[in-house]
Amino acid sequence: MKFTVVFAGLLGLLIASGFSYIINSNNENNVGGSGSQTVSINNQHNVANVDSNNGWGSWNTLWDYENSFAATRVFSKKSCIVHKMNQNVMPSLQELDRLAKEQKDKEPEGAPPKELMFSINPTRVEDLSPFGAKIAGMCQGIPTYVAEEIPGPNQPLYSQNCFTANILWILKLSFCGTSEETY
Repeated sequence: MKFTVVFAGLLGLLIASGFSYIINSNNENNVGGSGSQTVSINNQHNVANVDSNNGWGSWNTLWDYENSFAATRVFSKKSCIVHKMNQNVMPSLQELDRLAKEQKDKEPEGAPPKELMFSINPTRVEDLSPFGAKIAGMCQGIPTYVAEEIPGPNQPLYSQNCFTANILWILKLSFCGTSEETY
């Protein structure tokens, strides 16, 4: 009986602290034309994690609401990109949870996604501690770069050298370098 009570209590903690949703997404770069995104939200640690599983175009992003930094790990580039979260454009943790629930098992609909474009600084980050323990843990041992948001309309200068992460059809993040060597 004690085991059942302890097990139920642990299960309750697990359910209360985080939720995970799998959302199907179309991707023309993947054989078969589809992939999926998994959105995991941990309210206890104030983070959201989005995994996009699309073959060679797979990526993972971590939004640390506590420290206001985000990191995107691009598997094909074997690198990590860290940037400041734009609280005016990026959804809150609660809003992301609501949107993930709505998007589950649905096709994209409604308004086009909000867009943020970033310029990647080509200098590698040596010390990840200023970005917080969660992002440092995700990017440790991987070449990591800082990106700054490009304000205003997207710059055509960067259009050829960008990696784009579409998150739930609600937010499009483009990370751009100034040359192929940088990114």
